[in-house]
Parts: sequence; structure tokens; C-alpha cells
Amino acid sequence: MGKLCGKVAVVTGGSKGIGASIAEHLAGEGASVVVNYANSKAGAEAVVARIKDKGGNAIGSRGRRPLS
Repeated sequence: MGKLCGKVAVVTGGSKGIGASIAEHLAGEGASVVVNYANSKAGAEAVVARIKDKGGNAIGSRGRRPLS
């Protein structure tokens, strides 16, 4: 069991690059992860799938800037 078991992490920019790596690492430590993305739905879905394939818990969530 990881040290983050029972915790939830929201990773903004989690669909690629450093954010994706952070999301996967947090899931590896036991956290349930929300992979937040602005434009790359396919990237977020891929990260979620990798986490779930390793037995983790994750969902994707789209967030975008408010209109001003």
C-alpha cells in the first residue's frame, strides 16, 4: 500500500509531459487521481488508461479558462 492511499490528487496539465508523469507517480503511491486537461482529451484518456492498467484509480476532467 502506498503512502497516499485514501487520498485524492488533482493534477492540472495532467494529459502530457511532466503533468502526466506526476499523475502516474501519485497513482503509483496509492492516490486516486483526477487528470485535468484543457485541450488534450486523448492524452488525458491515455494517462487514465495507463493508471488503471496498473491497478490505480483515475478519471479525466476538462477544465478551461473562464471567459472574460
